[in-house]
Amino acid sequence: MITRYTRKEMGQIWSMENKFRKWLEVEIAVCEAWAELGKIPTDALRQIKQKASFDIQRIDEIEKTVKHDVIAFLTSVAESVGPVSRYIHMGLTSSDVVDTALALQIKEASDLILKDLIKLKEIFKKKAFQYKDTVCMGRSHGVHAEPTSFGLRFALWYEETSRNIERIQSAIDRISIGKISGAVGTFSNIPPEIEDIALRKLNLKPEPVATQVVQRDRHAEFLSVLALIAALVEKVALEIRHLQRTEVFEAEEPFTEGQKGSSAMPHKRNPVGCENLCGLARLVRSNAFASFENIALWHDRDISHSSVERVIIPDNCILVDYMLTRLYGIIKDLRVYPERMLRNINLSYGLYNSQRVLLALVDKGLTREEAYKIVQSNAMQSWKEGRSFMDLLLKDKVVKKYLGEDEIKDIFDLNYYTRNIEYIYKRVFE
Repeated sequence: MITRYTRKEMGQIWSMENKFRKWLEVEIAVCEAWAELGKIPTDALRQIKQKASFDIQRIDEIEKTVKHDVIAFLTSVAESVGPVSRYIHMGLTSSDVVDTALALQIKEASDLILKDLIKLKEIFKKKAFQYKDTVCMGRSHGVHAEPTSFGLRFALWYEETSRNIERIQSAIDRISIGKISGAVGTFSNIPPEIEDIALRKLNLKPEPVATQVVQRDRHAEFLSVLALIAALVEKVALEIRHLQRTEVFEAEEPFTEGQKGSSAMPHKRNPVGCENLCGLARLVRSNAFASFENIALWHDRDISHSSVERVIIPDNCILVDYMLTRLYGIIKDLRVYPERMLRNINLSYGLYNSQRVLLALVDKGLTREEAYKIVQSNAMQSWKEGRSFMDLLLKDKVVKKYLGEDEIKDIFDLNYYTRNIEYIYKRVFE
């Protein structure tokens, strides 16, 4: 299912072709560094750069015998280069190549995800201003609380997206790390200058203290950020799912021409896109959890992390790219029903003004406990009898001792609740 929607660019980043291309890029950068130190003749380097290639089918064939993917790759490259291939992989261990190349792949994938986030942030901003003055009911515990601006929801998601952009930029910086320091990171058969030169060519920074691998807290941080991004997607999708319920129906995800919602019930328009995104967020989170298990390895390295990362890193990059792209489409064409919002506001008989009544009575000299008891008594009667909260207050002799008719009616002004929305918007968007 995901493959159908995976963007071509993201799929290519995690293809076998690109993985081996990145491995070769690392190997050639190291050869160039050796040449700068005079260890590889200029003519040999030229031949390596001109001839070096690989054949995926040949790599698979060799790996069946050697049971080692890097050796199979190097053998395939050597077959394309000839005798001067003896200079390739000089002083390196497999993880020098694999971990450094993985950083290059993650950087490429992160660039796409960053673009997705910026695009999503822009549509959130557009919708925030489009619905800035659209009043809807705010809910806590799923129950009517006080009115709010529907646009404020998008402003909130805009702000969280901004934080996720900052997070992924920071994570990219900490994952853009290579390691060209040999079997246990001590530069035993390769001078530190090689690492400096090669990583500079690859636009990566060196792991300050390495074992045989780049340390996995870096990868765990990156996957944790992806999990936070997925959590935002789920947060938005879950809100839309709630709003699309028949009893609420204040907004719904797009339902395209010819789309069908149920094999049994032709009337159904289900929030399947948002449900899909909520489910995928669980997968992204579980993959992030697995990355924490990869941090502790035996001594200078074991291979238990490798099998896990071959799944969780490509999958999470692909999943998050897909989720952000799909959410953008849902938000862009989201159907919004302001009339239903006003209708729903009136379902609770004006009870959302209870705090204003409470504060007004306190302001007149009652204790909070006394005022609360009076307001709650009227509120419970309003709920029980389905009567207007304001009408009950206007007939309450105790309330009328402290509040006049005009004062009570003024309390029920809906515009009161959105008077500071402009202040919040300035704080977010300026």
